[in-house]
Amino acid sequence: MDASFWDGKRAPGVPDTIDLSEFNAVVEVIEGAMQRYADRPAFTSINYTLTYRQIDEYSAAFAAYLQNYTNLKPGDRIAIQMPNILQFPIAMYGALRAGLVVVNTNPLYTEREMLHQFNDSGAKALVCMDVFARSVQNIKADTGLEHIIVTSLADMLPLLKRTVINAAARYIKKMVPAYSLPEAISFRKALAQGQQAGPHQANYIRDPDATIILQYTGGTTGVAKGAELTNRNLVANMLQAKAQLSQQDEHGQTIKPADGAKIVAPLPLYHIYSFTVHLMALFNMGDHSILIANPRDTNMFVRMIKPHQLTGFIGLNTLFVSLMQHPEFAQCDFSKLKLTLSGGTALMDDTARRWKELTGCGISEAYGLTECSPAVTMNPAGGLERMGTVGQAVPATALKCIDDQGNEVPIGERGELCVQGPQVMKGYWNRPEATAESFTPDGKWFRTGDVAIIDDDGFVSIVDRIKDMILVSGFNVYPNEIEDVVANHPAVENCAAIGVPDDKTGEAVKLFVIASDPNVTVDDLRAYCRENLTAYKIPRHIEFREELPMTPVGKILRRELKDEEEAKREAEPA
Repeated sequence: MDASFWDGKRAPGVPDTIDLSEFNAVVEVIEGAMQRYADRPAFTSINYTLTYRQIDEYSAAFAAYLQNYTNLKPGDRIAIQMPNILQFPIAMYGALRAGLVVVNTNPLYTEREMLHQFNDSGAKALVCMDVFARSVQNIKADTGLEHIIVTSLADMLPLLKRTVINAAARYIKKMVPAYSLPEAISFRKALAQGQQAGPHQANYIRDPDATIILQYTGGTTGVAKGAELTNRNLVANMLQAKAQLSQQDEHGQTIKPADGAKIVAPLPLYHIYSFTVHLMALFNMGDHSILIANPRDTNMFVRMIKPHQLTGFIGLNTLFVSLMQHPEFAQCDFSKLKLTLSGGTALMDDTARRWKELTGCGISEAYGLTECSPAVTMNPAGGLERMGTVGQAVPATALKCIDDQGNEVPIGERGELCVQGPQVMKGYWNRPEATAESFTPDGKWFRTGDVAIIDDDGFVSIVDRIKDMILVSGFNVYPNEIEDVVANHPAVENCAAIGVPDDKTGEAVKLFVIASDPNVTVDDLRAYCRENLTAYKIPRHIEFREELPMTPVGKILRRELKDEEEAKREAEPA
């Protein structure tokens, strides 16, 4: 095969295609699961569990509230701004059952970012946690929000536990700034009113090609754009993920954990990766998700998962590293752990090796983008992982790499990865020019912006983001390669590489390091790099940091590091 186009043989047990006729709409997926698995545990948060039946009843009540006590109509947008708490799936499923389009909103957004997203999406309603209500108060007058529902951390827990935890959050931990939103209604009151109104009307959006989720992306590289994800996009990606889990390991056994598996959910549900995995694929299979509200609080994280015999773990590199450093993590029960998935950012070889040594389970790295709902590729698991790659295309997905002129490059050569499949978004909300730019001129292939290599077996290696590539004396240097090498140094906890202007070479590599050993020096790291990297790739500048800027899912924000460096240069005297 001369070109890089690949749609070939996948891992053992994984079908080449999926049956898109199985479901027309996301609501059909979730309502079917609620009926099939009514008495199974669905979600656990703060050591309290709701069954599929309870999720069904609560989300139906929320749908009935939206239909009977607001002026919202099918197709109107509702923003959901919460961490991983029990209210999230209830609000999400309820909104979709009421026929609304959900705008997933990062709870850590600044007021400027909230204002942009609410106005750009045309959101008429918002469900938010009280921790963020002050910010909502400050911007509400400049938005089109007509309905606001506010919830507190423990609102779905029994009375005594709910009262204690909510009071502690408000008065002891001071997590809730004072706010005034007299027009707002509490989440619990909305549920009560919905229950009084009786059954909700089943007027969800049935059109497979209709947009039901607006997922914002690109905020770190410019103005955030809303990717329009349709019923078909999300159902397809759910079926692709489900098919991928039918893969067989080296012993011919299916890697999918047994029915009712307990899967840890630390990545935010407002992120499309976690949405598709936990709120769709695993929910459709009757599994049990353990919600982690704040994965950065490692002490609490370990405490939340210790009581459970885990069968699956969803995470990413920085999360795995922080957990393995915790002294009590090794005491968790990994005897039934069959599957660990990594996505969102590059998985370091050293992290994968240490995780397998500690848990006995390898990490299967996946790759995706918001615009692809998100899964594009996934590594085989169960001992068949191919380290350094993000696996093969999920079923019904074709891949190719192109050069700067849009021509396909041969197998094994670098190029921009392009994707074709039913999970690819309809386009960017109200941005036809940005949509056109994100596809090839014929409109058939989505351009990822990632530099990749596809090998003969269809395994994909992501080299880097095109915009992050560093040009040193005319040579391409990829930050991922530098970071992967340096992360293997025993004294390095985490690192990030960017390009900075250089009078001699055009650009030079600058490395930011979080050290696990305070005695490591710049000279130590530079000597290590000389042993593992060719001369032009060796960082010219190395800076030690206590922390690095990251997204809520743990992806390092190189853009912020570049902005910091640019600000320093502008501040220097001429």
